Amino acid sequence: VQLQASGGGLVQAGGSLRLSCAASRRPFTNAVMAWFRQAPGKEREFVALIRVSSRSTAYADSVKGRFTISRDNPKNMLYLHMNNLKPEDTAVYYCASGSKFSTSNDYDDWGQGTLVTVSS
Repeated sequence: VQLQASGGGLVQAGGSLRLSCAASRRPFTNAVMAWFRQAPGKEREFVALIRVSSRSTAYADSVKGRFTISRDNPKNMLYLHMNNLKPEDTAVYYCASGSKFSTSNDYDDWGQGTLVTVSS
């Protein structure tokens, strides 16, 4: 599946953004979709994931209570609602699709990334 992430931008600390990820087709029933991010000079890290069918979710500790992952199945869209943004959230955010309920990088398909910059 091809993924297209969008919605990044420049926001002040404490602000909010919503990232979107459009999938080219409906993922298979047990697919898992996720958001990862990569800050300058750092490795890519897990942010959040959701299972398409059950909507079970998981979050990185650093974003719990601030970020919410959601999915609109009929529209083949994945979202990441980000609130109370901090400068350390600055990164390129990637959406991904796979079959494992996993926080590691073992996803099959990746979007191109969208840049989020949080100013202090």
